[in-house]
Amino acid sequence: QVQLVESGGGLVQAGDSLRLSCAASGRTFSNYKMGWFRQAPGMEREFVAAISWSGSSTDYADSVKGRFTISRDNAKLTVYLQMNSLKPEDTAVYYCAAVIDYSGNYRDIEYDYWGQGTQVTVSS
Repeated sequence: QVQLVESGGGLVQAGDSLRLSCAASGRTFSNYKMGWFRQAPGMEREFVAAISWSGSSTDYADSVKGRFTISRDNAKLTVYLQMNSLKPEDTAVYYCAAVIDYSGNYRDIEYDYWGQGTQVTVSS
């Protein structure tokens, strides 16, 4: 089992950057595929990015490709989401999630563990 705690959200202006962090508990963090999702008010939760257990493979939603970068530090039990060139439409609660899965699928699988979320608000 793993517990996840997100941090790093805030209020920024369009064009600014933020880095979200997701700190995990548990010694088996390196076994988990990690993902970032977001949910805007009145919208369904959507996939943002994910990274393999080793960090060697990533996947991004088209809406963030080229602006967001997911990375992980298994020694620090942490996964990051670097968000650049933020837009008002990036405003949402961002969640990190974890699953033990070795397939090449990142967005259409069921993640087992979720954090509580961190709010990102981008003003125009």
